[in-house]
Amino acid sequence: MTAADDSAPEDVPGSLTLSGAVALGTGVMIGAGIFALTGQTARLTGDWFPLAFVAAAGVVGASAYSYVKLSNAFPSSGGVAMFLREEYGPGTATGVFAIFMYVSMVISEALVARTFGSYLLQLVHLEPATFWVPAFAVALLVAAFGVNVAGNRAMQATQRVMAAVKIVGLGAFAIAGLWFASAAEFTSGGGGEYTASPEGFLAAVALAILAYKGFTTITNSGGELVDPHRNTGRAIVIALVICTVVYLAIAAAVAGNLDVVEIVAAEDYSLAEAARPAFGDGGVSFTVGLAIVATASGVMASIFAASRMLAMLTHMAQVPHRHFGMPGTVRTHTTVYTVVLAIGLAATLDLRRIAALGAIYYLIMDIAIHWGLLRHLRDRVQHRRAIVVGAIVLDVVVLCAFVWVNASVDPLGLWVAAVGIVLVVLGERLFMASHTRPDGTMDM
Repeated sequence: MTAADDSAPEDVPGSLTLSGAVALGTGVMIGAGIFALTGQTARLTGDWFPLAFVAAAGVVGASAYSYVKLSNAFPSSGGVAMFLREEYGPGTATGVFAIFMYVSMVISEALVARTFGSYLLQLVHLEPATFWVPAFAVALLVAAFGVNVAGNRAMQATQRVMAAVKIVGLGAFAIAGLWFASAAEFTSGGGGEYTASPEGFLAAVALAILAYKGFTTITNSGGELVDPHRNTGRAIVIALVICTVVYLAIAAAVAGNLDVVEIVAAEDYSLAEAARPAFGDGGVSFTVGLAIVATASGVMASIFAASRMLAMLTHMAQVPHRHFGMPGTVRTHTTVYTVVLAIGLAATLDLRRIAALGAIYYLIMDIAIHWGLLRHLRDRVQHRRAIVVGAIVLDVVVLCAFVWVNASVDPLGLWVAAVGIVLVVLGERLFMASHTRPDGTMDM
């Protein structure tokens, strides 16, 4: 296969601007973060949930250092997949960790799509919710597929408009919410199972990291970004700063208008419920509309990045590829596979279990990225060792806390994650063995 065969006509160097890359990153982060995870973090850490988002920003900020360095050194549309290959070479390790990242991205799509369905139901009031939430999620994923196959220009234009609506709308929500906030709500206390604990707080941080991991979307655009050696890192930093400010303001507004019990009760649509005390049904409708735009944008941007990563893994011969009689480029095919997998997850798993799987797979991959930079690229990519080691320590701490808490809350979810890890490792190992020559080289 040639490069030309695998690219849409508009997928050329320079087809994505700095502002477009920032819009993609914020599109994934804001869509997947504050709308989908506020209630879940409050369940784990009570009144302290706004600080969980702040702590998560610190963890992700340390992690982003490695991605900025790697993006400057190896800009490509493969992003994380290319970084892993530079670190570990072609083979099982690269494939396994890249698939973990890909799966976590697809899980995010399913998570945000179901959040879209949960918020939309606050407007249309259809029953039963167990049918309509996944039904709306599937409809959104199909629509997002259409935008993605239209190409970079359509994607950029859509994301810019949606990013502007989200940032302005959420800014208005935060200002109004803080204006009407009650100081008593900030310290109302969750009581009982919602009382904060050190391990619960760290587990909430692990979940909140999912609200920021969309910055990796930007690394998958390096091959198409204007001046990627300079702009990839800039786009990552700008997107993270924007989202940190937005998340803190929104979380504070929610905490000031609802107590923890109310937030958890409206877990899947807590932002809409937070608008009710001050603005009534009109505020709820405004917030729901904002959530619909934000989650739709997040799904579109996540599919954009995940399909490009899977296409790069195909080019690298790290995963098998079949056309199944479909016309079009490999990029189109990987977009189809990505959407079909996301539809399967959105239709079968609830929000909490989807988020748990995504957090575990992402953190494992993130640790592998940092370790590879330390162990294998120390002479090729200049970096501060202390920052990278610190990122590994932070990832390990929050991952262990998250697993510990979920072992008592949702042990089945951990078993599902473990089975998934085993299947990925065995499948990748068998695939590598199937095209390894007698002399040990691979057909790549």
